[in-house]
Amino acid sequence: MNVSGVLTLDDVGLGGKVVLYRVDVNSPLEPSTGAFLDDSRLRAILPTLRSLQNSKVVMIGHQSRPGKNDFTDMSQHADRISRLIGKKIHFVSDICGDKAITAIKNLKIGEMLFLDNIRMHEDENSMKKASPEKTATSEIVQKLAPLIDVYVTDAFAAAHRNSPSLTGFSEVVPCIAGRLMAKEIDNLQIAVNDPPRPYIAILGGTKCDDSLRVAKNLIDKEIIDSIPVVGVVGNMMLWASGVDIGEGNKSFIRNTLGDAFEETWEMAVYLHNNHSEYFLLPADVAVELNGDRIAMMVDDLPTDNPIYDIGIQTLQEISPLLINAGCILWNGPASYFELPGFAFGTIEILNMCIESSAVTIVGGGHTSSLVSNRGAVDQVTHNSTGGGACLTMLSGGFMPVIDSLNRSNNKFRSILDALDLDN
Repeated sequence: MNVSGVLTLDDVGLGGKVVLYRVDVNSPLEPSTGAFLDDSRLRAILPTLRSLQNSKVVMIGHQSRPGKNDFTDMSQHADRISRLIGKKIHFVSDICGDKAITAIKNLKIGEMLFLDNIRMHEDENSMKKASPEKTATSEIVQKLAPLIDVYVTDAFAAAHRNSPSLTGFSEVVPCIAGRLMAKEIDNLQIAVNDPPRPYIAILGGTKCDDSLRVAKNLIDKEIIDSIPVVGVVGNMMLWASGVDIGEGNKSFIRNTLGDAFEETWEMAVYLHNNHSEYFLLPADVAVELNGDRIAMMVDDLPTDNPIYDIGIQTLQEISPLLINAGCILWNGPASYFELPGFAFGTIEILNMCIESSAVTIVGGGHTSSLVSNRGAVDQVTHNSTGGGACLTMLSGGFMPVIDSLNRSNNKFRSILDALDLDN
């Protein structure tokens, strides 16, 4: 796999080596039972685990954060991965204390263990703004680094964050992208650097600030041909274009964005005033009235009812763009799709993406979960596990974990032969 500036598992041979494997298997859990509601992030790391079957593997990861109801240990994650891969993953209720150190030292080739929730260690939570050099001094790194040969990461969903377990090891051991991380970087680089044309970006969902940053980045890079905006993003761009969408829908946007509203509004107006030729705005919508779906043309707005979906005419205008596209980026649903009566627009866009012969890249937490839940993962080119990390990369933001992989490559590649890691 061609991932510029980053070492991957194709560059090294890790048989017999002790590998510290950082994953992001943070998953939605059922509140009353703690059972997994979606295990797609656990399934996504299986290719790397299979590639490491002749190594000694020490897994670290997190579930939620302190203070949240779903902040748990990693025992059930170890159990679920064990069942998925057909191999026992031993859970160790420690992070970098004596129990963990002993378990790591006793590992045999082919064995795998999962240390406890890394966010149970204070350093992981208190050093989020520290430099890589500083995170390397944390107890997590200082205690675990001497026990390992290499660090492998598939924590793409946290790649826009900084902490000892995410960026601290790059200063002291070779750091390598796992199969998932390399796939994410490789595919999203296509979306932001060299997409086949015409390039169509469908931007929706409720995260207007993130979506508009993505739009601006793609326009500034002069690589985008058309940007259909749907969902709340579409509502905001209609508003910015001068359409009165109704006070209730305006208030929803204000409340959802909170402190980010003013900056996001200014960006929406800027994009409309300076780059309107790129945007395809909704022509019709569906509103909710007493639980029913009511079709409404944009020309008939404002409405006192919540706008929950795009309409048929809008879908008809999007369809030829996707049929003729060379690359499609889809981030964010077109509707309040959790309500059956308003899933139509989002499901139709998914169907269009599947039917297109274009390179199809799906990003964002809700959109990616939809693709997974409908069994369509194998019908798109890439379904990102990243959520916020995906949006940060698409918008041109700084990615600390990818930066740490680049720095480690520069620092350690020249001594890989001495470490006997090369194939």
